[in-house]
Amino acid sequence: MSGLLEQLARRQLVWQGNNQQAAYQPVASGDIGIGELRLLLPYLAHQQQNGRLLVLINPPAQPCADMFSSAGIALAQLLIITPKTAKDALWAAEQCLQSGCAGAVLLWQTALTLSQARRLQLSAEQSNASLVLLRHSAAGLCLPVNLSVKLQPHRQGVQLEVLKRKGGWPLEPALISMQQHWPALCFAGESAAGNGRKAG
Repeated sequence: MSGLLEQLARRQLVWQGNNQQAAYQPVASGDIGIGELRLLLPYLAHQQQNGRLLVLINPPAQPCADMFSSAGIALAQLLIITPKTAKDALWAAEQCLQSGCAGAVLLWQTALTLSQARRLQLSAEQSNASLVLLRHSAAGLCLPVNLSVKLQPHRQGVQLEVLKRKGGWPLEPALISMQQHWPALCFAGESAAGNGRKAG
């Protein structure tokens, strides 16, 4: 009997419950967002007024045109830039801000020095534009920004915590429910654990 089992196991026709070796290698699904763009959509649509561009630099995945369009964002005023290096991404962000044609620039950039952040902030202020830096909370460095927000996934939406805001104290964490607008992306029940994401 054992000889028959060994033969079937070699042909992968038998699975043993105590076998810890996976038959297939896991592959990441590519879902790396937690709803940060959905949270920003109304603000981003407002920033497009007067024909100004919404610029996305180094987004971690291909943005969904249908989502942007249904949120009132004009796709003709949406510019997506995917530089090859982090240095090029910073240069593109600074040029977009200084040009005055962008209402908002979203930059996905983990490695950022204080002087680089300050230069980007000054460029945004001079052109009356918004700069949103999206990075993982593991980046750690406290940047000289007007608003720093930590986002964490929650089964009903996104847990938001204001870490720093210009002219005020940090606020208590708040739950931003997405059940009404995106019920398929939410679960009923307790909060889900996960890695935080920082915008600031």
